[in-house]
Amino acid sequence: MPSTSPDPQPARPPGREPAAGPESADEVPRPPEVVRRLALLWDPPQPSGRGRKARLTLDDVVGAGTAIADTEGLDALSMRKVAARLEVGAMSLYTYVPGRTELLDLMVDRAFAELDLPPDDATWRDGLAAYARAHWELFQRHPWILQTNMWRLPITPAVLDAQESGLRTLVDTGLPERQVVEIVGLVDAFVRGLARSTVAESAEKDASGQSNDEYWTSMSSFWVDHFDPERYPTMLRIWEAGGFDTEATPFDSSLERLLDSVGMAIDRARGTSHPAPPSLR
Repeated sequence: MPSTSPDPQPARPPGREPAAGPESADEVPRPPEVVRRLALLWDPPQPSGRGRKARLTLDDVVGAGTAIADTEGLDALSMRKVAARLEVGAMSLYTYVPGRTELLDLMVDRAFAELDLPPDDATWRDGLAAYARAHWELFQRHPWILQTNMWRLPITPAVLDAQESGLRTLVDTGLPERQVVEIVGLVDAFVRGLARSTVAESAEKDASGQSNDEYWTSMSSFWVDHFDPERYPTMLRIWEAGGFDTEATPFDSSLERLLDSVGMAIDRARGTSHPAPPSLR
């Protein structure tokens, strides 16, 4: 979902234009290609019901594109390859979608629609944890999403549903609204960063045939032949204390530490000028 630094800025809420932007709806720039792109997401054409039944549906095209990206990565996605998978001519796809950019928009929307988002009545901690885990699981199923420009995720219904859900977990905790956006962005950055590392490790394992443990075992002579404890005393101290004995992808434990920090920020906010509503759990 779109989010704030260190990841993308959130999508601008409806009716909220930049201070220096257009003063009325009539003055909002509407490049034709943007109008078509957004209409396909928010007001897609419906089958007419007349004439011969179409061989394909838009959902078929999106599904074929997703299957290619899931198995071969985003670089393999092309209109020609999608057409071949559907056993149709490439030109026939343009009846359903104008091009690869719009197809990718629809694929992202379809993927984000799979998110198991937290219920409205969840506590902030349970809700934010569920939000993070849902995205983590999504990126494991569809790692190609991480190959997209996360600063410019398409403005789709499912992407905005996810954003709404994340912001809702914190909006009534007493945190200032700007800090709500910052914290959700931090959670997004945490999940995406760890997911990218996990996906990269999986690809490396497939390519080399070595697990992470096997790789580091193969490099063990470094610690005997080259490691200088006087140059790296802190590293040695932490290693001797077992500090590096952690899982390769400690998602749950790291998430808990992050949520602890959010909890401290909420406590500080409640103790100052942003008390939580009495009904807040």
